Amino acid sequence: MSYFDSDNFFDDDMESSHSPKKNHREEDIERFKELLKKGGTGISSIEALEEIVNFYFEQERFEEALGFASQLVEFAPYSSDAWMCKGMLLNNMCRYDEALQCYDQALSLNPADSDLFINRGITLDNANRGEEALLNFDKALEYSPNNDEALFNKAITLEKMERYAEAVVILTFLLDDNRDNRDIWFELGFCYDLMDRLDESIHCYDEHIDRDPYNSNAWYNRGIVWARKGDVTKSIDSYDMALAIKEDFASAWYNKGNALASVGKLTEAIDCYKQTLRYEPNDVPAWHNLGNAYEEAENYPDAVQCFTRAIQLESDHYESFFGRGSCYDAMEQFSKAMTDYNRALELCREYPELWYAKADCEYNMGREKESLLSYKMVVQLDANNSEAWFDYGDTLLELGQLDDALPALEHSIELNPNFAEPYYSKAKLFFITRKITDAIEALKTAFGLDSSLRERFDDDFSRVRSIKDFVGSLLRS
Repeated sequence: MSYFDSDNFFDDDMESSHSPKKNHREEDIERFKELLKKGGTGISSIEALEEIVNFYFEQERFEEALGFASQLVEFAPYSSDAWMCKGMLLNNMCRYDEALQCYDQALSLNPADSDLFINRGITLDNANRGEEALLNFDKALEYSPNNDEALFNKAITLEKMERYAEAVVILTFLLDDNRDNRDIWFELGFCYDLMDRLDESIHCYDEHIDRDPYNSNAWYNRGIVWARKGDVTKSIDSYDMALAIKEDFASAWYNKGNALASVGKLTEAIDCYKQTLRYEPNDVPAWHNLGNAYEEAENYPDAVQCFTRAIQLESDHYESFFGRGSCYDAMEQFSKAMTDYNRALELCREYPELWYAKADCEYNMGREKESLLSYKMVVQLDANNSEAWFDYGDTLLELGQLDDALPALEHSIELNPNFAEPYYSKAKLFFITRKITDAIEALKTAFGLDSSLRERFDDDFSRVRSIKDFVGSLLRS
């Protein structure tokens, strides 16, 4: 009896639902069922049950198969194969505890059956009991050393446990005698990707694709690796191949959209996100990234709609509150922006970019003292942000807190010596404190780094005539 020979699961040449062979088999199954109804006994009934169970399993009609598998163990209660058959069905129905009970019953009848330990290991792996699964695969290997199926499934479990290097050792060993096994190449590609061995990952996916060119998942994974390598063109080409094979591959549309957005092709990216949502209308990241693309294209009303939809689907999606707040901010609807920023911060307080946006919004609303507290949060969370230190120092300067402003501006310069703005603000501070020589030196540096600052000088110092005269020669140089 076959009991779901795993080789059949990878057969590309599936029988047509209208093929004479399939129709003939369906007639046989109906005949077997009639035999059982009439109370047939002996070997013929067991054989009929086996055929029916195998048929329904292949059709993925697991509930129907299970009913007949239960009859099979009643007819043959001392058959370890019958119990294993029922266990495999229960495994496919995600009823793992019941499946394990069947395997245990089978092992009590045949304790040295390596196939039983393999199937038991697969079920334990599916139940996220990885360590126990590994013990079962090792037990299978005790009875059947170098069993390819046991080794392959052990590698898959190690992979799920993020023990990629150990999985690679096994998969590489298997590859020595199975160079044309496309599944091994696929899993190796996946492991190498997660190990940041990207060139080897692409090589393995290419080897897999040579043997199975119509595997959309392989093209998709290949696209992810090329994206990680920074080659957007090859990444998009891979996603396009995946989509040519499987048009409704929502994740491929989504990743293609991300790749296009990363190089500023926003119109095309928007189309890809819309395709994602065509197939997955409740996909929150797709709604969010569609909003991001609209925002980047300065289409703020459409962006707001997308972020709002993401929030409707996931009420604690702080990224979309942040995104929508940024759009309101850009449209100078500051009160709405502040509401969204505050809600986002309720959900995620350790987000410096969010505090930064809130600080800028508060500043634009004329709430400098509140913005000062927000800028302070930014530099506490992101201590190496030169621009944040500048905004913090410049706001302190505007509020007259000169002793605190100077260290903040100097720290901004320390982090980025080529940033002109903090030098310019230091010059203003030194003018206020009448340290004219220091002010002129700071201005020289600021003008040298950014000549456009000269145009701001007249406005900023229009009422400080004596200082203007003092630095007139500098401005004429």
